[in-house]
Amino acid sequence: MTQHQCTCATAETDPAAVDLTALDPILERFAHDDGALIPVLQATQEVYGYLPASALTRIARRRGVPLSSVYGVATFYAQFHLEPRGKMIVKICHGTACHVAGAPDLTSAISSELGVEEGKTSEDMRFTVEAVACVGCCGLAPVVVTGEDVHGQMDATKARKLAKKLLREVPE
Repeated sequence: MTQHQCTCATAETDPAAVDLTALDPILERFAHDDGALIPVLQATQEVYGYLPASALTRIARRRGVPLSSVYGVATFYAQFHLEPRGKMIVKICHGTACHVAGAPDLTSAISSELGVEEGKTSEDMRFTVEAVACVGCCGLAPVVVTGEDVHGQMDATKARKLAKKLLREVPE
């Protein structure tokens, strides 16, 4: 039987040079709590804005667990992100009510105006555009969420106007 190696990124292959000194206090705070992997990942993401591969490697080593276990938890939960994200997260609800009311058109309009594919982050790190399952505002369908702001009863024209406003307001 051949042995398989983990193909997830490590500190050596992580393209972004990340200063991991901010991770040490987090690891110390949860050092004696064997069941605290999720809080460790949450706190790490709060510091870095995402979960850098080099941080996942350090977390695994310091907690004495396989990297594959840490990676498995980080990829299982939608709250965790393995890639850097933009200053402004634009979420387009694609739940049933929003989808039927035109969410695909909103996604297309916003992605086009911002120059960012759905599921991606702009090169200048200003915007991340995401299709999400449901934001719980079905009565306002279709819905776009920018940061903490909910924009209901959107259409493609309103979505383009919103994207243009974001381009003016979100700093480079």
